[in-house]
Amino acid sequence: MEIVGVIHSEEYIGSPKVESAAAACLKINSTVLITKHQEALRTTNALDIVSKYDIVIDATDNAPSRYLINDCCVVLGKPLVSGAAIGMEGQLTVYNYKGGPCYRCLFPLPPPTTACQRCSDSGVLGVVPGIIGCLQALEAIKIASSVGEPLSGRMLLLDSLSTKIRIVKIRGRSSQCEVCGENSFFTPQHFKGFDYEKFTQTPLSVAPVKLSLLTPDFRITAKEYKQRIVQGEAHVLVDVRPEHHFKIVSLPNALNIPLTMIEQRVGDISSALKEKQPNSSGSSPHLYVVCRRGNDSQRAVQLLHKLGFVAARDIIGGIESWAREVDPKFPTY
Repeated sequence: MEIVGVIHSEEYIGSPKVESAAAACLKINSTVLITKHQEALRTTNALDIVSKYDIVIDATDNAPSRYLINDCCVVLGKPLVSGAAIGMEGQLTVYNYKGGPCYRCLFPLPPPTTACQRCSDSGVLGVVPGIIGCLQALEAIKIASSVGEPLSGRMLLLDSLSTKIRIVKIRGRSSQCEVCGENSFFTPQHFKGFDYEKFTQTPLSVAPVKLSLLTPDFRITAKEYKQRIVQGEAHVLVDVRPEHHFKIVSLPNALNIPLTMIEQRVGDISSALKEKQPNSSGSSPHLYVVCRRGNDSQRAVQLLHKLGFVAARDIIGGIESWAREVDPKFPTY
């Protein structure tokens, strides 16, 4: 999660985030003591790094990192201020604090990989992680100074579209938790040997995940799609990104139907195909699907196949591939 507009600024584009964050903090208070760890957090170094601090703030956006940080905090007995933001929504809670639950108490098993979204893939409105980040700082201050009531056993939910904040009660510590439960034997040695990428079926790498859900027969490159436009092929292009993404930039004549709305809008797809005249060979119009990076478009094609659109294909790499391979001036975000 990036606290855009609060820590990271344009002048540090291309620089490590630790440098940007440190500089921003020092501008606010030059007497702050900052220790920079410009390295990936892994089981091989996490215990050594986290053991030096009293409170941990988790601002990551992927499942393996969240489980890794949680387990490390439990092993070392550190409170964990956990925040998350995606799109226009955010949430915040405190784990492993004075007998409260840890992350695994709530989520003993990781969600399916198809349900996991990163900010780099799905996007986030900059002010949302900014708000969540500031609230995380507030929770850390409350814990450090032993004042107020930290969000342990409770979760704050932010809906920025309606400007609503809710506080909901979450389950307490689970006696069956594999890491913090009564009969848990999760030791530092177990932590060091635990494979978080295998457990979550998700890479720890910050690079965007590239799924491979379809066979080559149901995929085309951005260059191939461009060629079919030039040839005048009758087709419908469905963009399955969220509406606010589509409004930022889109390919010509694309029909925006977010992935979550495909089943409800099957009729719109059928109507769009009927409106297209058959191409010169007399065959039916083709159906192509695009997203930002080529992951959601594959999920959409799988769903469309089940709904009867058996010839639907996705554009490999999404609109980012279009910008790289076809039109370098095409805006990306």
